[in-house]
Amino acid sequence: MPTSVGAMEYRMSMEINIPTCSNADPQNTQAKAASGSLAARLARLTANGARVACASAELTAQLAAVGLGTSKIEADKGDRRFTDPAWREHPGYRRLGQAYLAWSRSVNGLVDQLDIHDWRKKEQLRLVLDVLTSAAAPTNCLLGNPAALAKAFDTGGASLLRGAKNWLHDVRHNRGMPSQVDASGFKAGENLAVTPGSVVYRCEVFELIEYRPVTATVRKHPLLLVPPVIGKYYFLDLAKGRSFIEYAVSRGLHFFTISWRNPCAEHAEWNLDTYAAAVIEALEVVREIADGAEPNVHGVCAGGLILSCALNHLAAQGKCLAQAASFSVTLLDFDTPAPIGAYSPKAVVNLARRRSAKAGVSSPKDMAAAFAWMRPNDLVWNYWHNNYLMGEAPPSVDIMAWNADGTRLPAALHKQFLDIFHDNSLVSGSLAVLGSPLRAGAIDCDGYFMGAEGDHLTPWQGCYQAAQLFGDECSFVLSNAGHIASLVNPPSNPKARHFIGPAPTLDAEEWLAQASEQPGTWWVHWADWVLQRAGAERPAPAVAGSQCHPELQPAPGRYIHE
Repeated sequence: MPTSVGAMEYRMSMEINIPTCSNADPQNTQAKAASGSLAARLARLTANGARVACASAELTAQLAAVGLGTSKIEADKGDRRFTDPAWREHPGYRRLGQAYLAWSRSVNGLVDQLDIHDWRKKEQLRLVLDVLTSAAAPTNCLLGNPAALAKAFDTGGASLLRGAKNWLHDVRHNRGMPSQVDASGFKAGENLAVTPGSVVYRCEVFELIEYRPVTATVRKHPLLLVPPVIGKYYFLDLAKGRSFIEYAVSRGLHFFTISWRNPCAEHAEWNLDTYAAAVIEALEVVREIADGAEPNVHGVCAGGLILSCALNHLAAQGKCLAQAASFSVTLLDFDTPAPIGAYSPKAVVNLARRRSAKAGVSSPKDMAAAFAWMRPNDLVWNYWHNNYLMGEAPPSVDIMAWNADGTRLPAALHKQFLDIFHDNSLVSGSLAVLGSPLRAGAIDCDGYFMGAEGDHLTPWQGCYQAAQLFGDECSFVLSNAGHIASLVNPPSNPKARHFIGPAPTLDAEEWLAQASEQPGTWWVHWADWVLQRAGAERPAPAVAGSQCHPELQPAPGRYIHE
């Protein structure tokens, strides 16, 4: 096994390092470059071959120790696949588990040992190997899963029949992917998105929700939330005690949010111009309702990117409709090493473009599947084990119910997002939104950026770089947890913590070295920052909206149900 695996890995390392040459060079220069490139390629192949051979030898020694029963290899503490006592107590299963762990760690660890200069190619190889090793886990089959075998025995085979039924359901209704949630017990407006408020404005692209104050006074400058267009806004209003919006309202902020419409094929031409113009439109409505006070703004993930484009265009016109701007898990510079770079090959990007162009929109199930395979053990095989081998129903969890309530992306916007992802076209200036290339340093308002240390979609170092694009008048905070868990991170969370440090003028790792760890959620730190820029207190409005923009219907509105 070590020899065959090593050969496979060596071939992959060869393919991943094929250099390219420019035809624009003069002939002599091109020849020298080709010669140098060939020498560098041979050097890399030699080094990679030696590293593969070394890894194979180490794996052979580990497998020998496993066979002799002297291996000390153990599963990681958080690895739920090997929690059954049989993996420690039964000699056969113990050896099987240790052999698999030794092999998978050797294969996956090779990515960081190989000489691969392009981080995107490294992430491509990492994804391929992670999918391979996760699929090969013995726990994915009945005979290799002692917990599933015991369950089948205890239930007289009933668990296997239920598992087969679950599998047939997913083949028919979920493209063969294991269902991640039983969402039947959740409904927006009933036990999700329940913070009281009113829709005070509606256009073709979005609804604007104003939330009912719970304090006698609110601050002069309201706050407008710009959520991502990938997924509905209500993960920020998930449930009582776990709602970012509820918390912000409790701090005395006059709070508004955009609720984006879920587009259909007829909206295929909506693009960044459409959405940035919608943000500017929302800002103008909020300012009118707040008696002319300039709003503070907060953008989340792709909503932060859209907000940046809107503020950038206003700055280019010499306008500023925002008092201060804050952002959560927002990337602007996509030349940042991240696992999502695994999907950057041109063929993959072009296929995604063609599919959305043909349908008019991108499918939320396509995006969900792509994200799931970035964490196959947690988001694919975990549910395979639960649903099919154990015969259990998918778990009923509110945040997963939101995740299953996906949204489409208009084809034009999807294409622009792919261009930004593949070509970094926003920061390079080749993509102008509303006719304005991005010049984030010209946005004349205080900025606040939050990154998450466990974020695999928008790595915190990239969020830190976004803060640096805005100039020196910015603050940066690093939260615990991952992309979504860092956002659904209320004060009641005993595990919540965050780092605060100097202005983001240093290298990211230097900033972290100087930062101090603080207990509790970043929500509190963020609200304190906003309140310092929200003006004086004034009596809370007794009714929603204004004469020009009266209440249309109670929150969460109409678009959330589309």
